[in-house]
Amino acid sequence: MDKRLIIGVSGASGAPLAVEILRRLHSRGDIETHLIITRGAEMTLKQECDMSVNDLRELASVYHDVDELGASIASGSFRTMGMIVVPCSMKTVAGIVSGYSDNLLLRAADVCMKEGRKLLLEARESPLSTVHLRNLCEASRLGATIVPPMLTYYIRPESVEACTSYAADRILSQFGLSESEYEWEGMNE
Repeated sequence: MDKRLIIGVSGASGAPLAVEILRRLHSRGDIETHLIITRGAEMTLKQECDMSVNDLRELASVYHDVDELGASIASGSFRTMGMIVVPCSMKTVAGIVSGYSDNLLLRAADVCMKEGRKLLLEARESPLSTVHLRNLCEASRLGATIVPPMLTYYIRPESVEACTSYAADRILSQFGLSESEYEWEGMNE
C-alpha cells in the first residue's frame, strides 16, 4: 500500500498544525497514517492544544513509540508516500542532516531520504541562527522540502485557526492531498 504517510511530531511550537493535518487525513479515510511523537512533542501538545498523546493517537491509523527502532517504518522495504515532520524542531533538523538516527522519528526520516521519498520539514524557529540556516540548507540539498508555517495575508485570515488551516493545506498540497479553498488568482485591478 503506497497510500501510507508518516507523521512525525517533534517538540517545537506548532502542535496545532500537527493536529490539523492528522484530523484532515483521518477524515479522508484513504491514507494510512503512521504517527511518531517525541518526548518534547508530548509536552508541547499538552501546552498548546490541551491534548494528550492518546488524544492525538486516536487520529492516526498506527502509532509508533519513538523508541521503537524495529518498527515497520524504520525499513525502506515498508513503502510510504513519505513523511511530514510537523512541527520540526531545529534539534530534529540537526539529527536528520547528520544522520543521527537515535530515535524512530529520525530513523524514519533517514529512510525517506535514502529511499528517495518525499520528506517535508515544517521548520519552527524564529529568529533563525546561522547554524539553523546551514542545517535547513543542508536538509534541502539532501532532498527535504522545507515548508515553514508562514503567515499569508492575501487570504485575509480572521483567526489563528484560519492561519493553521492554510498552513496545513500548503503542507498537504506537497503530497497532492490538498483540499484548498485558497488559491492565488492574481491581482484584481
